[in-house]
Amino acid sequence: MALSSLPRRNPLWALLAGAAGLLVLTLAVVALPAVPGEPAVRDWLLGFATPPVVAAFRVINHAGHWRVLLPASLLLFLVFPQARRRWWIWGGMMVAAPICEGLLKNLIGRARPEEASMGFPSGHATAASAFFGALFYLAATLSPLPRALVRIGAVVTIVLVAIARIVLRAHWPTDALAGIALGLTLASIAAMLAERLDNERRE
Repeated sequence: MALSSLPRRNPLWALLAGAAGLLVLTLAVVALPAVPGEPAVRDWLLGFATPPVVAAFRVINHAGHWRVLLPASLLLFLVFPQARRRWWIWGGMMVAAPICEGLLKNLIGRARPEEASMGFPSGHATAASAFFGALFYLAATLSPLPRALVRIGAVVTIVLVAIARIVLRAHWPTDALAGIALGLTLASIAAMLAERLDNERRE
């Protein structure tokens, strides 16, 4: 499919939503002694943490780990020509995700629920949201049914990884939400940059 025939894709809305969400969550964590309702939400989710559920979420959790996302990123380049053409943008996004997440962890300094190590934002949720957010964007080149299936799968995976981090007792809910916001922000920046370069190429 020719680039000129693709439907208009504007990731600006995702960038604004992700950045705004991250800002609000960061301010809440920094300014408040405790985020209202967060312990109750965590306890509610942990109420579903039966051994089979925990086992399933341990598997899902891998979708936010670099050991899975690194080969998945290489596969992304093989499947989507526009990702391969701008490989340095999408690869840079995946490198930037853990860097930004690590910097925020040190800057915010919020401990995990059951550990002293820093947990805001969730690294798994950040990485999964960056990768699957990019996949959501790149799926615009697919025909309608595969596009819908890929996008639904991407959204569901992001949500499940975020829930997994809570059910596995690694993060507070706001940690996971902040990871989603950060990952989507990075994916949106990469998409906007790639789109701009493609537009310049066509001119």
